[in-house]
Amino acid sequence: MLTYAAYGLAIALNLMLLLVGLRFLFVPVPAAAGYGVPANADGDPAYLTIKGLRDGGYGLLGLALLAFVDPMASALFMLVLAPIPLGDMFVVLRHGGTRATAFGIHLTTAVVMLVSAALLFAV
Repeated sequence: MLTYAAYGLAIALNLMLLLVGLRFLFVPVPAAAGYGVPANADGDPAYLTIKGLRDGGYGLLGLALLAFVDPMASALFMLVLAPIPLGDMFVVLRHGGTRATAFGIHLTTAVVMLVSAALLFAV
């Protein structure tokens, strides 16, 4: 049962990362608003593209680790990436985003990633 929970949560997190990345690539302005820091009127194309590529690439890498390596590699991947949503939380707070978005989305994501890493380490 623990194995199913560990892999299920890790797959869900990586698919969410992939979907967030795709959203930033294909509908960037609404994606930026959802992130917590709205884009400028011109859409901030470089920022939005970089964010989309980063998140999508991490999602693909995480899925590849789950499929082709082992739970330890996936756990380390989650552990190493967990500070990124914490950094995102501080970016949102520093640039006028709401605390609800900063804590509700970004801090929660970091915590769930740490839980996922712990479950994968336990498998």
